[in-house]
Amino acid sequence: MPSTPSSKSPSPKRPHVERANNSSVFGGRGMEIQFLLGVIGAPLIPLPIQSDRTVNDHDIKGHPIERSMAKYIVQQYIAASGGEHALNSIDNMYAMGKVKMAASEFVAGAEDFNITKLKNMKKHGEIGGFVLWQKRPDMWNLELMLSGCKISAGSDGKVAWRQTPWQQSHASRGPPRPLRRSLQGLDPRSTANLFFNSICIGEKTINDEDCFVLKLEAELSALMARSSSNVEIMRHTVWGCFSQRTGLLVQLEDSHLLRINSPENDVYWETTMESLVQDYRTINGVNIAHGGRTIVSLLRFGEDSENHSRTRMEEVWSIEEVDFNVKGLSMDCFLAPRDLRKEDEGCDGVSSGDIVKDWGLKCKILTNSSRVGAGKVGAKVVAIDEDNLELFETDEL
Repeated sequence: MPSTPSSKSPSPKRPHVERANNSSVFGGRGMEIQFLLGVIGAPLIPLPIQSDRTVNDHDIKGHPIERSMAKYIVQQYIAASGGEHALNSIDNMYAMGKVKMAASEFVAGAEDFNITKLKNMKKHGEIGGFVLWQKRPDMWNLELMLSGCKISAGSDGKVAWRQTPWQQSHASRGPPRPLRRSLQGLDPRSTANLFFNSICIGEKTINDEDCFVLKLEAELSALMARSSSNVEIMRHTVWGCFSQRTGLLVQLEDSHLLRINSPENDVYWETTMESLVQDYRTINGVNIAHGGRTIVSLLRFGEDSENHSRTRMEEVWSIEEVDFNVKGLSMDCFLAPRDLRKEDEGCDGVSSGDIVKDWGLKCKILTNSSRVGAGKVGAKVVAIDEDNLELFETDEL
């Protein structure tokens, strides 16, 4: 008996998947490199941490069970990383490594029915390298070169700053914060101090490794310090997954949500970074991760569904050299650039409405909420750099 229309089950709508080179989304290779450096090159941890010594509270009693459990896990991590004495003996650190980055996917629309597959990391991707210097307390300097384009970032202990070819040197909002890249297995002392006041929320298996999961929320005061009159940092959460077998950090994940105020519809950006930390080797008695992979997802929503989007990018990194207590490393090595402008009431070091152009990509400073909320007509907004409140958008082709 033939089926009637009413008795037929509707066929599920399949997403439209197409493959394209990245120029169709980002407008060219140069734009994609800026996009990668701006978002994944030098992100910061959500809150300042004490890094001059290892905080190790040996008395874990008198706390709620989830907090006592977290303190015990951090103690095991300190021991697995080399011990308190070894970590506290480090005055400065040097690391040199390689990176490979690519934007791998762009999804347009709220229902994920228009998926554009971009580069395959195994076959393609932009190749580069970085040099990182750190000195306690709270000083660091990073230079990262990707396919001939360089980003510099650092902290002199009082202010964190960033410098790129397409924008003048400028300070990040709020108090200085550590470089996220350092906490991907390179700086066990700062990692322990970051999760010192965390809570244990359960267990998770990662690559057949049973892990404890620690969670830390940025406090409201830290979020307010990073917000502006038009952009509100609503939350920033960090998770650390520590191996039950070795005690070492296996995965670092953080997610932040910000809202851009607009007279019409507020726009929300959610950025999630997930880093797999691998290949631990002992350097002068300290366990240092020598490789890993980071996956970033940027989700834009809040407007009509047609303007919703999700961008995915990846980074594979490896460490070639690590050394501790380098002689002659003075505080002068961590000074901010001379042209760094002091933070203004508008945006960091840039006057209202400034537009910096390079390779045709527009990096718009978020000082005009109506322009930011709606975006330019016919433009693809692919990412936002929360640390410097930059909007990355390209013309629709």
